[in-house]
Amino acid sequence: MEVEIKMATKNRSLNFWAGIFFGLGAIAFIDETVFHQLLHWHHFYDKSTLAVGLISDGLFHAFSWFATVASLFMVAHLRKLRAWDKRSWLGAAILGAGVFQLYDGIIQHKVFQLHQIRYDVEIFYYDLVWNVLAIFMILIGWGLMKPKQKQVRQLNGR
Repeated sequence: MEVEIKMATKNRSLNFWAGIFFGLGAIAFIDETVFHQLLHWHHFYDKSTLAVGLISDGLFHAFSWFATVASLFMVAHLRKLRAWDKRSWLGAAILGAGVFQLYDGIIQHKVFQLHQIRYDVEIFYYDLVWNVLAIFMILIGWGLMKPKQKQVRQLNGR
């Protein structure tokens, strides 16, 4: 029984981190592709030359793919163990995306001022939408990660 509990805890943790990494990687990829490349609103680092901005975007893009690929290897391992919990993984992925977006909106945009969402416009509404969407993603992800009542009864042996 104790071994089963340890394995369940380990698998729950692995599901969580696989989801977090996927969410971070996916939202970073979307940010990089849409706002950096397609719309040309900003670069990851806008305090220098265009060349430095492009290099920073490349490193940011590499991070997003590293996180995404690492998460998919973790999911493959969980599937091999028949321990992939799609619901909690999805919740963790949405949570990870929301945490990244909130971090980006507050720390990178406001504290470090690496870049803004957009330049030469009234930024308040962009910031508001960006950060409110991040909070919604965090709440939705957190809600999906909570075990269903049936799972709680199973864990408690009832």
